[in-house]
Amino acid sequence: MQVLKDILSGVKILDHKGDLNIAIAGINIDSRAISQNDVFVAIRGTKVDGHTYIDKAIQNKAIAIICEEYPIYLKDGLTYILVENSAKSVAKFAANFYDNPSDKLKIIGVTGTNGKTTIASLLFELFNNLHLKSSLISTVAYYIGNKKYNSTHTTPDAIRLNQLFAEMVEGNCAYCFMEVSSHAIDQYRVDGINLKGVVFTNLTHDHLDYHQTFKNYRDTKKKLFDKLHDTSFAIVNSDDKNGLVMLQNTKAKKYTYSLKRESDFKTKVIESHLNGTLMTINNTELWTLFTGHFNALNLAAVYATAYLLGVDKEDIITNISILKPVRGRFETVQIDKITGIIDYAHTPDAIKNVLLTINGVKADNQELITVVGAGGDRDKTKRPIMARVAVENSDKVILTSDNPRTEAPENILDDMEKGVILSDRKKVLRITNRKEAIKTACIIANKGDIIFIAGKGHENYQEINGIRYDFDDKQVFMEQMGILNG
Repeated sequence: MQVLKDILSGVKILDHKGDLNIAIAGINIDSRAISQNDVFVAIRGTKVDGHTYIDKAIQNKAIAIICEEYPIYLKDGLTYILVENSAKSVAKFAANFYDNPSDKLKIIGVTGTNGKTTIASLLFELFNNLHLKSSLISTVAYYIGNKKYNSTHTTPDAIRLNQLFAEMVEGNCAYCFMEVSSHAIDQYRVDGINLKGVVFTNLTHDHLDYHQTFKNYRDTKKKLFDKLHDTSFAIVNSDDKNGLVMLQNTKAKKYTYSLKRESDFKTKVIESHLNGTLMTINNTELWTLFTGHFNALNLAAVYATAYLLGVDKEDIITNISILKPVRGRFETVQIDKITGIIDYAHTPDAIKNVLLTINGVKADNQELITVVGAGGDRDKTKRPIMARVAVENSDKVILTSDNPRTEAPENILDDMEKGVILSDRKKVLRITNRKEAIKTACIIANKGDIIFIAGKGHENYQEINGIRYDFDDKQVFMEQMGILNG
């Protein structure tokens, strides 16, 4: 138990009703999860206003309420704290409640449209290979040392984040590598976190349903760099013009990595194959099991981060050479001389990068068949662009469902088809059922061909009308190839 007054340091309080010298057991933003003597923080979300659940939290024995607006009736014996912004306040409140655990870790945030999962996951693996106990917060999973938790969000809410950081400290972890989404920055989930460094990967068309404009999206990412202190470092991909924007006004030490420009960590691809890449980082040659220029940039970011955290250069190079691709990120499976490539690519730029990589290494007699869809209830403006990029860089394309969520799949495919010009329609199939789409790709593929299955990567479900069904692209591909060759 902690005293409420003691953990309000740094929280801007406009007014309060009731006793601040009360013992509290926990904090929650979900009224359903409130237990006796917890504090309920009412947050105004994009879809739900937590203020409408204050009564529910009180029924569940909340002892205090943090809110932006007092309810009409104040219950005797309860404490109410009025703040300007509940989401911002809970970040600081949670950090205080868990004894500011981020101050006791070296936390690296990775942000950008593409590459976050790969970079964060590889840093986690590299550091643990070197017996530097680390943790990971990513889209795929959360790890505290060897302990795994299912991932609920790319970046969890502020309370969950600080819970995880506290557990990392208790487990003697020294480092944490975490993906930081634009939503998390905008919703103050990472406020109050002491970041040792931040990596910027790139910025391309995504999440405009949320941010409305590309400028808003970019400026949201930049906020993460603006909050860094002078003992932190910022590493940006200078091949992306937005990388240098991130460095404007930051107090952190500034570093760049690139393939095309002079930079602090200059990278060059010498040879690229489906099973790996020969490359250099600052003139040191290495063979890696990763494919493509985009992965060369990801590895440069990994190298730069490890180096700035004090790891020996030779140890970094040795370990990068043995690192394996992250599940669902350019993951290759070969069955009966047909290669399946499973990738999480779900933006126009990510799809284009993967397709250009495949086209750069495949033989002239190999056909590239792409299976691609777009998520429902998300940015609609990218759908026709995704389809156009797929068609322009593939021999055949099958448009299909991704996670339609609450949208009608046919409507999503209609949006995608708008990006296909008339002369290209002959190489496009439209198959709404994702399993049937993958099956069809396997049927029409000849030996030596490549099937690129885009959009879901590591995900093991498909969400349709709010219900999650078991679905794994890699597993479906392997099953269909097994049936065809059985």
